[in-house]
Amino acid sequence: MNRKREINAPRAPQAPQEQLDVLRVVWVGKIVAFLLTAVVCIIILVSNWNAYLLGTAAWYVLLPASLVFLAASAVRTWALKSFNSKIAFYVIDILLLLVLTIFSDGSLISLLYIAILSQFYLEQQSLMGNIAMCVVSIGLFLITFTVSSAVVRASTDIASIFSRSFSDIIIILLHFLIVNFSLQMYRKNKEITATLKELGDTNEKLIRLNAEMREITALEERQRIAKDIHDTAGHSITTVIMQTEAAKLILDEDPEEARRNIAAANLQAKHALEELRESVHLLSGATEQLTLREALLEIVHESTDGTGITIRYEIDDVTLCDAKRRFLCNSLKEGISNGLRHGSATAFWFSFKREGGRVAFLLSDNGTGMEIGSLKEGFGLSGMQKRAAALGGDVWFATEPDEGFEVHILLPLDGGEETK
Repeated sequence: MNRKREINAPRAPQAPQEQLDVLRVVWVGKIVAFLLTAVVCIIILVSNWNAYLLGTAAWYVLLPASLVFLAASAVRTWALKSFNSKIAFYVIDILLLLVLTIFSDGSLISLLYIAILSQFYLEQQSLMGNIAMCVVSIGLFLITFTVSSAVVRASTDIASIFSRSFSDIIIILLHFLIVNFSLQMYRKNKEITATLKELGDTNEKLIRLNAEMREITALEERQRIAKDIHDTAGHSITTVIMQTEAAKLILDEDPEEARRNIAAANLQAKHALEELRESVHLLSGATEQLTLREALLEIVHESTDGTGITIRYEIDDVTLCDAKRRFLCNSLKEGISNGLRHGSATAFWFSFKREGGRVAFLLSDNGTGMEIGSLKEGFGLSGMQKRAAALGGDVWFATEPDEGFEVHILLPLDGGEETK
């Protein structure tokens, strides 16, 4: 009971380890990108400290622009979560990059693009989104260079601008390929690791469930065997006692009837012993070596040995599952015993045949018979009908006064059995 409570107790939700690893890599990547941005801004500021543009010292513009650029980068990186909320800051970054390009020599601006793109690549799962961002960034980089050339050098020569920015574009493209390839490989590896771990956990659960199912099946089989022992062997032994007691009472008055009672008791005891042996074999795990035909013949021979009754038979060799096998063998024993006890039968005809996709069981005796409406559940016939229905078959009886008694059973062949 305590174990069940422990298993079913609610637990606080936890992020998978693989997800935590990915978040940790993204966090480290953002720190590196921000530090790269800060270093590049410092280098641009230092390298252009004594530069002048339009009579104004460059650092008057570069210093506040760099500080604002770093502040915007910090807010966008750590304070904002959704992409839509970061759009305004990406616009601010582009404007500041334009300012930094105009008031510097432009040699390190591509590194600032790389820093921004690195943060973007780390946050995005879609490769197509990263491709689009890379293409847009290259376009903006060229536009920035064009505007800078127009303002500083009064030149708009596209060939010259493209020539000066060609190496920077190559660096941005190589950065895109390396970073995205690495990220995709890392994420796929984490997905595969998580899937393998999940499969391993599922496999362990299946192994445990399989062991539990085997244990439950074994317990259910033992319970079924115990019920069979109680219902069949116990009933048979009680019947033996009643028949021998009845034989003692009429031994002097009706020796012939007493002899029939003793013969019926003898047969019932044999069947009870055989049922007990079969149950013990099942409990011990021993498998039945006899075929169904051999098992049915054994019942016939046991029933005729020393009892004075005659059983003629015609039995086909058919392979059926254990449940149908037990049902047919028990039905034959029960039918013979009922014929002796209730119908005073001395001869039987038993037929077991394959008919298309079914097997047909017929047991007929020469007993006293009865009105079909007077059948009693105590004969075990209703239980026989229920067991046959559970196996997908049917049972019916035919009898008339002084015309004997017939038991008919039809069962389907097993699913894998070929019809002939």
